Amino acid sequence: MDNKPSSRLLSLDVLRGITIAGMIMVNNPGSWGSIYAPLGHAQWNGLTPTDLVFPFFMFIMGISTYISLRKFNFEFSKPTLLKIIKRTIVIFLIGLGLGWLSLSFRTYSSLSAEGLGGFDLFIKSVTNFEHIRILGVMQRLALTYGITSLIAIFVKHKYIPYIIVTTLIAYFLLLIVGNGFEFSEQNIISIIDRAILGDNHMYVDSGVILDPEGLLSTIPAVCHVLLGFYCGKVLFSTKDNHERITNLFIIGAILTFAGFLLSYGCPINKKIWSPTFVLATCGLASTFLALLIWIVDIKGHKRWTPFFESFGVNPLFIYVAAGVFSILLGNIKFTYEGEIISIHGFIYKICLQPLLGDYLGSLCFALLFVGFNWVIGYILYKKKIYIKI
Repeated sequence: MDNKPSSRLLSLDVLRGITIAGMIMVNNPGSWGSIYAPLGHAQWNGLTPTDLVFPFFMFIMGISTYISLRKFNFEFSKPTLLKIIKRTIVIFLIGLGLGWLSLSFRTYSSLSAEGLGGFDLFIKSVTNFEHIRILGVMQRLALTYGITSLIAIFVKHKYIPYIIVTTLIAYFLLLIVGNGFEFSEQNIISIIDRAILGDNHMYVDSGVILDPEGLLSTIPAVCHVLLGFYCGKVLFSTKDNHERITNLFIIGAILTFAGFLLSYGCPINKKIWSPTFVLATCGLASTFLALLIWIVDIKGHKRWTPFFESFGVNPLFIYVAAGVFSILLGNIKFTYEGEIISIHGFIYKICLQPLLGDYLGSLCFALLFVGFNWVIGYILYKKKIYIKI
């Protein structure tokens, strides 16, 4: 048991790892038609456990941003600015690259029946830029990190809570006047995103062009990361872990209570990143982090942590690698008993589904995929290799 005050918190890496493992698991079921209810997103309004993993990661990213910029005393300098801009662009381009890779494979598959020559088929597949999705998970991380970092070095931190509150209120008013809580293309979010990005460059959800990582809904997502940043400020204002968890529990209770109380007038909704979604998920993340600090950093229960640390010390690299592997598994195909099947399909339909059934087989595929990526993360973790993006 280690009760010594420390500025280093293992629980931060653990929570970061839990969120990455969770994101990989829920993004890679054996079959999208066979998912246990807690492992699926809410169809519109509401909150499921799956809806927590991405906002939890963004909350932790806010804390990590505070830790990173603290080394530069939150002061503007050309090297600091260039570092922020460079990292924002790199993360954005990686996300765009993942989307391009997935689209290239899908285009290749759809055009392969047209009898095109191999070279023409390849060229048309990799140059299908008119249908590439511009935004996505990595792109949202890039934009929110970049904007939060710029605010952190240009604005006095005492004004950050006012920026958060003002922005969330303004966004709520925009949702109210613009059919923002309606699942349709008449939603102000869909209208503005389509006007800027174009219909062909957005995510289509059940036939409706409404991107859950769209441009307009990135505004409250910035507030999400800013809340994490400010909690980082509160967290590292002391080295006493007991005081840390007290502060985080208080913040978590206030935000969670406010989020669920206000949800009667402003529904909790991940797809539009509603203000109450920001409050509730940040509150729950703050509370969960406080619990982990108590378990890991105060009580010293660390035997179970290396699994999640393996994800947490290289979070973006592992997430991107998992994205690439997922695309390859779903698109590399071969002939099995006269039928063309992907590696993904073979593992699930031929190996797991007959033995475990639809739902349990689908879950086991997701867990096996998490385990596969964990092996990569664990090797890097043991060798103390940290890949920064």
